Amino acid sequence: MTCFFTSSPFLPGEADLCGANGFLHELHLAVPYPCRAVYVCSDPDSWEDTDTYAAANGEALERAGFSFSSYDVLDGRNGEDAASLIQNAQLIILAGGHVPTQNAFFQEIGLRELMQGYDGVVIGISAGSMNSADVVYSHPELEGEAVDPDYERFLPGLGLTQCNIIPHYNTVHDDVLDGLGLFEDIAIPDSMGHTFYVLPDGSYILSKDGREELHGEAYVIHDGEMEQVASDEDVLPL
Repeated sequence: MTCFFTSSPFLPGEADLCGANGFLHELHLAVPYPCRAVYVCSDPDSWEDTDTYAAANGEALERAGFSFSSYDVLDGRNGEDAASLIQNAQLIILAGGHVPTQNAFFQEIGLRELMQGYDGVVIGISAGSMNSADVVYSHPELEGEAVDPDYERFLPGLGLTQCNIIPHYNTVHDDVLDGLGLFEDIAIPDSMGHTFYVLPDGSYILSKDGREELHGEAYVIHDGEMEQVASDEDVLPL
């Protein structure tokens, strides 16, 4: 299995895939031509949004030179077909969205078990990358979640990586939720005993052949401290 755990493969406001940090080069090396692709949603009930984002990702991949023998969407309309879709796929795209909502759908369809032994390519986008971890760090995202004592910040994930990713650093670094700073008041205190990889859009973690590499600008939060560990175009073995 080859996995691309991205913050986003797109830069803000762009419709084409970002080729920075060798992303498209590595993706072309990994994905067969043509390929059987499955786009896995973030919200099983938001059919219109899912179809829109799935189409946008497929079209962007085609503009970047990829081709499909099939391109299916997996969401609440066809969850009972998850096993056959995953087993047939050569490329799985895990959508971005609300982490707990996507996580619940993944658990509902048994995606972790379905992906055991999978030998294709995975592209995680934002929430999809976050939910790929063995134990997912799901920081609060929506109003009320940061102050909700019952909000679960650690969830069971797909087990594709041990890395916990916080995406979109370029756009969320100053975010305030429920009066709390996303980083200084939430993620950094939550990092005691944990390690979080903070990625801007255009950076990613590449996992293949039992090795993981961080490509591009990145920061690490660990035990209450945050530091930059890589710059644009850097490759850092993990």
